Amino acid sequence: MSFDRIAGYVYPVFRIVFGVLFLMHGLQKFGLFGGRMVPMFSRLGAAAVIETACGPLIAAGAFTHVAAFVASGEMAFAYFTQHAPRGPWPIQNMGEPAVLYCFAFLYVAARGAGRFGFDRT
Repeated sequence: MSFDRIAGYVYPVFRIVFGVLFLMHGLQKFGLFGGRMVPMFSRLGAAAVIETACGPLIAAGAFTHVAAFVASGEMAFAYFTQHAPRGPWPIQNMGEPAVLYCFAFLYVAARGAGRFGFDRT
């Protein structure tokens, strides 16, 4: 079986799953999904807005390059401000999700929406 045949279908699933999960992270900061409401005029409030706005855009494949680039930057910022000061390694400082999101969104920003996206790049 050639994986090249299904790659065009797997990538949109990757983009959609990461976009929806990112949306859920944002909604947690609004008190949903077992989260707690954060002050809107704070760093976490800004993160909530970015995650809630960029997640659906990435999932839908709309403005994908820009939304994913912003999301990647937010995750890099989160890692270096919140996790890196706790220790040198992501596994040690609990920054693994931030690193994974950062590089997943960087890949999406470079690749674009792909199949089944509004941008169709």
